[in-house]
Amino acid sequence: MKYEATIGLEVHVQVKTKSKMFSPCEYRYGESPNSLTDPTVLALPGTLPTINAEAVRQAVKAGMIFGCKIADISKWDRKNYFYPDCPKNYQISQNDSPLCRGGNVEIELEGPSRNVMGEHRSVKLNRIHLEEDVGKLTHCEDESLVDYNRAGVPLIEIVSEPDMHSAAEAFAYLNSLRMHLIYANICDCDMEKGQMRCDANVSVRPMGKKELGTKVELKNLNSISGVKHGIEYEIRRQQDILESGGVIYQETRRWNAETCVTTLMRTKETAYDYRYFTDPDLMPVKISDEIKVNIQSELPEMPFAKQERFYWMYNLPYTVTSVLCPEKILSNYFEAAVKFHNSPRTIANFIANDLLRAAGSAPLESACEKINPQCLAELAKLVDDVTISKQAAKEVFGEMYATGEPAEAIVEKHGLRQNTNSDELKGICKSVICDNPKAVNEFLAGKDQAINALKGQVIKVTQGKANPQLVDKIMRELLSL
Repeated sequence: MKYEATIGLEVHVQVKTKSKMFSPCEYRYGESPNSLTDPTVLALPGTLPTINAEAVRQAVKAGMIFGCKIADISKWDRKNYFYPDCPKNYQISQNDSPLCRGGNVEIELEGPSRNVMGEHRSVKLNRIHLEEDVGKLTHCEDESLVDYNRAGVPLIEIVSEPDMHSAAEAFAYLNSLRMHLIYANICDCDMEKGQMRCDANVSVRPMGKKELGTKVELKNLNSISGVKHGIEYEIRRQQDILESGGVIYQETRRWNAETCVTTLMRTKETAYDYRYFTDPDLMPVKISDEIKVNIQSELPEMPFAKQERFYWMYNLPYTVTSVLCPEKILSNYFEAAVKFHNSPRTIANFIANDLLRAAGSAPLESACEKINPQCLAELAKLVDDVTISKQAAKEVFGEMYATGEPAEAIVEKHGLRQNTNSDELKGICKSVICDNPKAVNEFLAGKDQAINALKGQVIKVTQGKANPQLVDKIMRELLSL
């Protein structure tokens, strides 16, 4: 029997703000445990929450990016549970009146070919709501430790509909979410730092059956690839159970990245278990039309739209735009360089190939600082003016990246200018023709590629400084006499 998987994702994203969601306490990743707390975060008696307005704006901005309906009024609820990571024994969240409803996330299922974008589709969203984060628990052999630095940090929870049907779609969805949120400066989405976390709801049903299968929630998915692998495993596990006549139970399972299996954590809670009720200490939030218009005006051009523009405006193939556009810093760097020298393809190829190769695992910000856009444009101009060869340009780029020297200085220092003296090259070509009668006869007999051997000899004699296009022109003229 064939089966169909149905997948929904719940993604928690830390909003970039200076202070926490309901207190003025600061938050920074990597500080000493429990050094970023205050009486409100620790739920000391008599403390009251105050709303972080910037976090609300960022949540609304996320909703606008994904085409959600922004609520005119939304309220706060208490989600009750008893666990050491939550000092209050409840989390302030939004249950039945979220800031954002509906919407969709555009995803790219397949990579682009040279001139055609990959297959795109939209994944439906259920909602985006705002809440506070909880502390971080570290489980040791004989004890568990809790760090409340993260407690109270603003989170948006992005809840999709069960609208994905493969691990590949879930992988594409998370990549798209991350890309859009970084573009809008809502979050850096570093999963290693806990800035973006994902739970996956997976069910399997016989192909063609309308009713969804029993949902299993996956936790401890600590990377985008981990989400993909965890879902792949869980789909196989559920299919095997159904094939053997077994029953799938609604439960929460933990993904183990080392053993690549899921294991039972607990039976799944329902909304009733959390006993939601309206928080009595917080007033509802009203989002005026004026605020919506202001936030809308802050939205940047989104990556898929930018990719389409780069294709038409700069005549760049999709294989290149798919490298430049997902990373905002690269696309901005590219457009800054083009302003200094209008050669989009040459500049784009330097970025997509040489810059990324040189950067390796280094942050893109530091890589782009090694060679500023104007210096890159100057190197591109040397190539376009045929002052240096493309091969020499790669050497120049490497030295620019390592030393910070300008391209012109490196070219002069190493004598890399191409020889464009027609009379001198003509003499060398005549000499090569005399010394290579076999290649000459093959060319004259109709074997056009035989001329490459002759040109190669000229390049060798000139130590790579002869202009290849000029050599080709001179060689063909001489052979046609």
